Amino acid sequence: MPYTLAQAVHSELVIKKSRFIGCVQPVEDRAQALLIVQGLRAQHPGANHVCWALMAGGQSAAVDDGEPSGTAGRPMLDVLRHQQIEGALATVVRYFGGVKLGAGGLVRAYTDAIAQAMLLAEKIERQTMARLLCRLPYALEGGMRREVSAANAQLLEVTHGHDVLADIALVASQVPDFVSRMNELGQGRLVWLDPTD
Repeated sequence: MPYTLAQAVHSELVIKKSRFIGCVQPVEDRAQALLIVQGLRAQHPGANHVCWALMAGGQSAAVDDGEPSGTAGRPMLDVLRHQQIEGALATVVRYFGGVKLGAGGLVRAYTDAIAQAMLLAEKIERQTMARLLCRLPYALEGGMRREVSAANAQLLEVTHGHDVLADIALVASQVPDFVSRMNELGQGRLVWLDPTD
């Protein structure tokens, strides 16, 4: 079962005088992640490394930002994968303290920085959403609104013209039951349209 995060959570470690500032946070996609990483670089101009890992919308990334290959981004990504986190960005800002940690030490430090943040993070079950577009007579609008409410769905937009056009969002797993109840309510008088048209 995939999860996402409720909000950004931070951690901080000091290992052999190096400071590791970790953060895990929800993101929509790679573009949003890149903006956050740019912001961290601006916020921490004296930092030696801003390493990051991304799991979002089928996209993943592991960036070592100058650390030896595979010692920062990949271990951070492994933490996200192990905890089944999707739609999230893990970042660690490192201020080098003058003592080299070695490859194993770096892997542990970056893993621990993200793992500690994850201990404090509120995980939310990630649910896939679906959109439905339905055309129905005015007489059925009240019933449609009750069904939308009962399904904890969201009415994105309702357009009133010759008839009512309802744009509805709900959890994908609930679509078959919802459509069945709506069809029963409409008794052949409502039409399902493709919401991508």
